Amino acid sequence: MKRNSFLKLCIIAAAGIVAPIKLFAQKIKKITKGFKVAAGKNRFDNPISLFEGDTFTTKVSSKDNDGDIYMFESVRIKNGGPPLHYHPEQDEWWYVLSGEFLIKIGEETYTAKAGDSVYGPRNIPHAFAKTNEGEAKLLMFFQPAGRMEEWFTLVSSGTFKHLSETELNAKRKEYGFVVTGPALTHLKQ
Repeated sequence: MKRNSFLKLCIIAAAGIVAPIKLFAQKIKKITKGFKVAAGKNRFDNPISLFEGDTFTTKVSSKDNDGDIYMFESVRIKNGGPPLHYHPEQDEWWYVLSGEFLIKIGEETYTAKAGDSVYGPRNIPHAFAKTNEGEAKLLMFFQPAGRMEEWFTLVSSGTFKHLSETELNAKRKEYGFVVTGPALTHLKQ
């Protein structure tokens, strides 16, 4: 293969790998003007689809505020939720818009329904699980944002689907969380 052809091929391959994270690689200043995100809409018109039909719609992006916060609405169809984990540098807050969830923070497990909120401080293991039939909605908030928005975007794009569990755990840590146990059962306790 000629050197120029090889270099062009390398550039094309690198662009395919870098494209999903290019959006987050740029330093964006805090916006200085308010904005509205309509009901059911995403801040940048590209909701994140995860976990067999669950959708995350960004309401305040980490790009809006130089990483100070990340807030999104999570519409969940499937019962269950993420494994027990903690964030070394982010606090997390859940506000239930509809449906019902079990939310475990440390040793406490709460049943949360529409209108309830639960706060999870950084470094404390936590997990949550949707428990009701049909759709449920959460408003979720990370402060500071860390790299959680980037993580969800990359997972949605399939970037990490080829990784072993050991490699995936290393990536999770790189993006700001550490898995410490299994997911909660979605059955009410």
